[in-house]
Amino acid sequence: MSYRVALIGAGIISRNHLNAMRQMSELSAAAVADIDEERGRTVSGEYGIAYYSDYKEMIRIEKPDIAIIALPHFLHEECAVWCAAQGCHLLLEKPMALSVKQCDTILDAVKAAGVKLMIGHTQHYWPANLQAKALIASGELGKLVAIQDTRHLYYFHHDRPAWFLEKAKAGGGILMNLGAHSIDKIQWLTDSRIRKVKALLSYEGERGDVEGGGCLFLETSSGIPAVVVQSGYAGVPKDETELIFDHGMIRLVSAKGLWVSRNGRYEEVKPQDSLDPFVLQFEDLLRSIRQDAEPDSSGEYARSVIAVLEAVYRSDETGDEQSVDII
Repeated sequence: MSYRVALIGAGIISRNHLNAMRQMSELSAAAVADIDEERGRTVSGEYGIAYYSDYKEMIRIEKPDIAIIALPHFLHEECAVWCAAQGCHLLLEKPMALSVKQCDTILDAVKAAGVKLMIGHTQHYWPANLQAKALIASGELGKLVAIQDTRHLYYFHHDRPAWFLEKAKAGGGILMNLGAHSIDKIQWLTDSRIRKVKALLSYEGERGDVEGGGCLFLETSSGIPAVVVQSGYAGVPKDETELIFDHGMIRLVSAKGLWVSRNGRYEEVKPQDSLDPFVLQFEDLLRSIRQDAEPDSSGEYARSVIAVLEAVYRSDETGDEQSVDII
């Protein structure tokens, strides 16, 4: 069976999805919607699909099996609820929504409509991450005792859309956007949930009202401590996760590779044959639809990431450690 797909939002990520679909016989791109006509028509022309300025018109006319929602964060709830009611399975880009309350509204709508929901936490599909997860599960390096995740990326560059820097629309700054990846990676790699958060954020960006950096001390439900440090200020870009065991260490650079230390120095692990993470993500969604099962990055799981982010902002505001409800 082939599934027709419509994209809501013609930003950079739309090409990742469209390129992945070109590699899959089970999926065919039907149309793209974007209020920016130039951007939308550019994507539609590149990929030979229809263009609409109104996503609701597109869904009504095209009647896709799957809708990919890649809109600003503050539009996720409204769009997801509406598309679910039209009978579309959903691939909703992360973060799932601005709050746990909004996540619950989306989950209720999906359940009522009887459709499947996947959230675009692509950390689950990077080959190096999959290798790291398998190595952790093997017990080869002993007990995992600590995690350090560092991410530096200039966040206030001039071509970043203004809504990213408005808390009311984005939900937060670098922690809401890139911190969601770090929180997801820690939870997913350890098969656990973050249950305690202590956070201290900084607001030194040259525009907007969102945080530009922060340091988080986290504790997972399996008792593993993790430190996340992120900076969106001028500096050297870095995206690295170090996992510390009682018999070795792992250095994980998700988009590049994996290094393991068993004897006091790091040695690169031979990469696996790498599939496009977006292809693997689609395959997981199709399995979910066909088998009436939840995808790896389900709505319930993605809700847990938002719960942690809410605790991050509460901790920074109050100065106190915050507990995270685990469901």
